[in-house]
Amino acid sequence: MPKITYKQAGVDIKGADEFVKGIKQFVSKGRSNAPSAFGSLFDLKPLLKKYKNPLLVSSTDGVGTKLRIAKELGVHESIGIDLVAMNVNDIICLGATPLFFLDYIACGELEPQVLKEVVGGIHKGLREAGCSLLGGETAEMPGMYRKGEYDLAGFCVGIVDKNKIIDGRKIKQGDCIIGLESSGLHSNGFSLVRKVLNTKEINKYGKELLTPTRIYVKLVLSLLSTINYQLSTIKGIAHITGGAFYNKATKILPKGYGMVIDKKSWCVPKIFKIIQQKAKLDDREMYTVFNMGIGMILVVDKKQAKKVVNILNRKVKAHLIGEIVKSSRQMALV
Repeated sequence: MPKITYKQAGVDIKGADEFVKGIKQFVSKGRSNAPSAFGSLFDLKPLLKKYKNPLLVSSTDGVGTKLRIAKELGVHESIGIDLVAMNVNDIICLGATPLFFLDYIACGELEPQVLKEVVGGIHKGLREAGCSLLGGETAEMPGMYRKGEYDLAGFCVGIVDKNKIIDGRKIKQGDCIIGLESSGLHSNGFSLVRKVLNTKEINKYGKELLTPTRIYVKLVLSLLSTINYQLSTIKGIAHITGGAFYNKATKILPKGYGMVIDKKSWCVPKIFKIIQQKAKLDDREMYTVFNMGIGMILVVDKKQAKKVVNILNRKVKAHLIGEIVKSSRQMALV
């Protein structure tokens, strides 16, 4: 058998090293030390002075099959923003501040320009979230992925004081539900989208489909700061992702309580109606798969609900969309 090099087998170590050098500009400076050969460091000491009983909060997530549409349309930066959003938005649901982020990129063959766009999007998303990019891993795996294919995963760590955790335990009957508008489909439901929309339609609606997931971090943290972390006001936060209203929003509810949500309290974006018509789905399925125009919900004390909506509306459109009731039925959409 003739000599076969690692590069001939499909793994270009030199090319990978050059790619890493090219994206070092995106690795955060100041809040973290530069990555070493085997790990990255984050200095917690300056932060700990602000916390009495600090807890670390973690999240990991990907972007799913939205990647397929990004590949078809040749748009990759927005996918990097999606990756950040899917993680940092989960972190703030506990009232935590995102600290640092790591990414994992797997591909069949290294395409530096494509991956640089992705990492550029990650960097853009992290700036929007006020979070540091601490490091990551790029794995070239020929045979696992075809040329032009790649997959992403992200990992985020945040911090919150134990007495300021928002976990839904104080939710009670009569509390109001506030919905924050999404920027579109965000990063869920794309396996269904790809089944019902043909190539021509994907090209036609490409802008709507690939609009990056809205990042709510600074908005929510600003709200919490404005009301001085009054946990009697903000009682629960849910990021409307996979499972949407029926299986995700309800996770913050204490036992014995349900949500009644008025579907007419906000305007559902046209793209969802197009998908529903093409797929011939009922409302129950749509509100289980898609965010339907609401990317995050907050459960707040009824007396403070209008004040909270007014604060939120300075940055993102917010709506009073429902209330909490005593019920064995966790979700009722009316």
